[in-house]
Amino acid sequence: MAKSNTQDFVPIKEIRGGTIILEDGSLNSILLVASLNFALKSYEEQMATIAQFQNFLNSLEFSIQICAQSRKLDVRPYMATLEEKRRDQDNDLIKMQINEYMQFIQNFSDSVNIMDKKFFIVISYTPPTLGSGTGSSNPLGKLFNRGDDADTTDDQLFEEAKSQLEQRVDLVTAGISRAGLRLVPLGTEESIEVLYRIFNPGESEKPIQLT
Repeated sequence: MAKSNTQDFVPIKEIRGGTIILEDGSLNSILLVASLNFALKSYEEQMATIAQFQNFLNSLEFSIQICAQSRKLDVRPYMATLEEKRRDQDNDLIKMQINEYMQFIQNFSDSVNIMDKKFFIVISYTPPTLGSGTGSSNPLGKLFNRGDDADTTDDQLFEEAKSQLEQRVDLVTAGISRAGLRLVPLGTEESIEVLYRIFNPGESEKPIQLT
């Protein structure tokens, strides 16, 4: 009996230019959403934000996924930065102050469960079936199982599907922006990092930041 590996359970075929291609040929894009402090807004602002978000949802003609990722904040990168600054200091008093600050941060982090939250919108597009005898229910399903001999027609097929996905991304970005939120489409490296966090929840990683 053949043994299964982790990749057998991951339905991702390829990530190309930030576009996630699944085994079934569908294309996906992940958008990082900058959160806002809803509680600090006035009642009128809160109602306006809710109304705009409601209008955005009602305007959608395709499905999206809204995901929240919550995990304990990893202070180790910050502590490493402080340690570098402490070593570079010639002033003993400043060194001592940095050391005391590092101890405070570490003790605070150990005693308080500080959570780091990230919000994402996942947008998908599945190309329609061509029905031209390709042997696959999805034309891209065959395309992304090919090697380096993919011809120009295959590349055009991908670009056409990607263009449709990008149109959906633009519609979602415009709708969410009206609610006062900012979105950033993730590139290849950022998408890989998000997916790695999902499939490896126990691993530490770099924080994703809006640029």
